[in-house]
Amino acid sequence: MFFKPPQDLPTRVFARLPDELRTAGPDNEWVRGQPGGTPPSSLLEGPSFDRDGNLWCVDLPNGRILKVDPSGTFHVMAEYDGWPNGLKFHRDGRIFIADYKHGIMEMDPVNGVVKPYLVRNGIERFKAVNDLFFAANGDLYFTDQGLTGLHDPTGRVFRVTPDGRVDCLLDNVPSPNGLVMNLDESMLYVAVTRGNCIWRVPLMPHGRVAKVGLFVQLSGGWGGPDGVAMDVEGRLAIAHVGMGAVWVVDRLGEPVWRIRTCAENHTTNVAYGGPDNKTLYITESGSAQILIADLDVAGKPMFSHRT
Repeated sequence: MFFKPPQDLPTRVFARLPDELRTAGPDNEWVRGQPGGTPPSSLLEGPSFDRDGNLWCVDLPNGRILKVDPSGTFHVMAEYDGWPNGLKFHRDGRIFIADYKHGIMEMDPVNGVVKPYLVRNGIERFKAVNDLFFAANGDLYFTDQGLTGLHDPTGRVFRVTPDGRVDCLLDNVPSPNGLVMNLDESMLYVAVTRGNCIWRVPLMPHGRVAKVGLFVQLSGGWGGPDGVAMDVEGRLAIAHVGMGAVWVVDRLGEPVWRIRTCAENHTTNVAYGGPDNKTLYITESGSAQILIADLDVAGKPMFSHRT
């Protein structure tokens, strides 16, 4: 899997979703439609910080948008007929949601109103979108995963420009998931869950992609890489769902840290936060908890924090 063994880092619990909010069950439509191993009562995903230091995330099968304040208390900010899978803040303060059921949604964080932003590519419905990322120029990148995998490598990666143009950059990915750009935003990293790897996607001046390659090949677990995040040195943090770990690799793809869960193995996504932005927050959906680990390098500031 790696050329040299990484050093281990521990985690500790920051917050736990209250039992009264874990209301989905085996009859939930989303749960029934997923392979075995999916947490049946809730699924925390999409961690993202607002300007006030609150951590927002989603609870996929229950259709909830959650805010976790600095004390670790959960607040339900929206509940709607959807399957929110990813969440990011826009520079103007709006929340954008990758909704597995509907497409890309937007939410007003003040009144909790959720409405459609992009539900089709032309007249074509998406398979089922998964995660999203904003570039510094306002371009929105998102993955369209559905139930694709090695048996059906037709997952897609899209870009939406601020003027509304929609481009399909890739249409041959076996389960595209989390995504993030490198420091100068000349390249996209895409977690390919069922391939158990990270793809490197160079962005060409004309807007298309070329010479897409394999950046990191993982192994083990029952899932694969899920959410990803970048730090200020260009290191990539990779949530390995089913392995109960987050891997931190440097610009060359060599391992630096293995962050081990102190809970279960459903490590779905990551976000940097804390006073110095050196704390990694990890959604662990098996136990419905948010874990934290102390790192040596700060995370790259999110698009929402730029002026």
